[in-house]
Amino acid sequence: MAITSSAKKALRASRKKRIFNLRRKATIEKEIKLVSIKDKAGAAKLIPSIYKALDKAVKTDYIKKNTASRTKSRVMAVFNKLV
Repeated sequence: MAITSSAKKALRASRKKRIFNLRRKATIEKEIKLVSIKDKAGAAKLIPSIYKALDKAVKTDYIKKNTASRTKSRVMAVFNKLV
């Protein structure tokens, strides 16, 4: 358990960040799975929200820039294979 006041504050901050990060991760994963399930028109509506979520994750240092770029590329590859 944290003893100093700064350690207690860091613990509070990390708990808050953990909640936001878990929520962001769940959103990204859920939308990526939906792209492969939907038809092309339905998946096309999800692409901007996936890009937005990945860009926000990069902005808040949840994931690295190249990881987001690679994920976007893979999502588009799945999207382009849809009939």
